[in-house]
Amino acid sequence: MSSIDSIESWKETVRLSRPYRIANHDFDSVELLFVRLGSDDGRLGLGSASPAHFVTGETVKDCEAALSSERLEDFLGRDPTHQPALGRLAARLLRHTPAARAAVDMALLDLWGRCLDRPLVDLLGRVHDGLPTSITIGIKTGIKTGIEAGIEAGSTTGDQGVQETLDEAEEYLARGFRCLKVKLGDSLEEDLERLARLTERLDQKATGVTVRVDANQGYERSELALLLRAAGALRLELIEQPVPVENEKDLESVPPDLRRLLAADESLLGTDDALRLSSSTAPYGVFNVKLMKCGGVSAALAISRIAEGAGRKLMWGCMDESVISIAAALHGAYACRPTRYLDLDGSFDLARDPASGGFVLRDGCLYLTDEPGLGVDLT
Repeated sequence: MSSIDSIESWKETVRLSRPYRIANHDFDSVELLFVRLGSDDGRLGLGSASPAHFVTGETVKDCEAALSSERLEDFLGRDPTHQPALGRLAARLLRHTPAARAAVDMALLDLWGRCLDRPLVDLLGRVHDGLPTSITIGIKTGIKTGIEAGIEAGSTTGDQGVQETLDEAEEYLARGFRCLKVKLGDSLEEDLERLARLTERLDQKATGVTVRVDANQGYERSELALLLRAAGALRLELIEQPVPVENEKDLESVPPDLRRLLAADESLLGTDDALRLSSSTAPYGVFNVKLMKCGGVSAALAISRIAEGAGRKLMWGCMDESVISIAAALHGAYACRPTRYLDLDGSFDLARDPASGGFVLRDGCLYLTDEPGLGVDLT
C-alpha cells in the first residue's frame, strides 16, 4: 500500500498568445497555480488551478493560501487509491475555494490513475472517445457599423472589427477547428453584424462549421429577444449565459424550443445550482460545467448525474488553463453520458504552458492518450 508523503504548490504568471476581450473584461495573461502530490513509492500526481474571481469570488490570493502545505497536510499519510474518502476531505477543506479544490482533486485522481497504471477516464467509466472542441473568438473592439460611420447600414467601409473576426475564423479553420465560439455582449448591433458576416463567409466556403455564442451576461431581455429572433438564420448551435444571473427570470418567457439553445455558465457553479436549474420550467437546456467553478472532476461528475436525470445536455468549458486541468476536464467529460459539447480550448491561449501531454488535437477533435492518470507531465 502506498501513501501520500509530499505536497508542493506554486504559482506562475503566463502570458497569453493572443490577448482577448469578453463582456466587461480584458485579458492578456493568467496566473496559474500548480499542485504536485508525491507518494512514498515515487509516483506523482499533478493538478492546476485558474481561479475566476469575477465568477466565483475566489481570488488568486485565496487560491494560493488554500493550496499551502499547511492547509493540505491532512492528506499526508493517506492511501491515494481511497478516492471517495479523499474527495470528501478535499470538499471539506477547500469548500470555499473551488479552483483550489479542483487542483487538489485532479492531483489526487492523477495519482490514483498512476498507482493503478490506468488512464483516469477508464477508471471513471469511459462512454465517449472523441468530440470536437470549439475555439473562442473574443470581442473585437475595432467594429464600426454603417450607422456609426454615417453610411448605409451593411457597408463594409471601416468594418475593422468584423474583418478581425473573419480573419481569426479563417486562421482557426486552417488549423482544423470546425466549431467556433464567438464572444458577444458589448453591443447587440455590432454582434449581429459580426455573426451575419461570419455566417455568410462560412456559407461561401461550404465548411459545415458550427457556431456558438457567449454573451457572458452582457444582454438585457429586449436584446436577447432580438438575438433569438436571428438565431435560426445564423444557425447558432447554442447561446451561452445571455443575461446576468440576477435576471434569470427574464428567460422564463423564452419559448421552450429556444430554451434548448441556452447554456447556463455563470448561473451554474455547483450541484445546488444544477438542482435548481433542473425543473421542467428552468430556462437552460445545457449545463456548462467548469472544474474551476464546481471544484474539480469529482464535483463535475455529481453535476452530470443531476443533468442526466433532468434531461439536460452537458458542455464542458474552461478558463485560460494549463493542459493539466484541460486534460482533467476531458477525462471527466468522456466519462459522462450527457456530454455533448466541448469548449476546452483554454490551453491553446497560453504562450507557454508549464506542462505537456494529456490529449491530442486532431481535425478539431480532442482525444485522450493511453498514459496513466491524466497523462500529463511538467515541461
